[in-house]
Amino acid sequence: MSLHSTASQLVTLAAEGEHGGNHESLNPLFVGGGAFVVLLLLLWITTRFNRDR
Repeated sequence: MSLHSTASQLVTLAAEGEHGGNHESLNPLFVGGGAFVVLLLLLWITTRFNRDR
């Protein structure tokens, strides 16, 4: 395989995958909100265990 043929195959592969890459069942608002809630919960737990400061 030469560099030119590998590059042309990668370009073809990238052109075929222009569908956005998101899974249909994943709602970005739900995923982001869930991650935010988990991070807030971890922050709250961390501050509860660190009362000596």
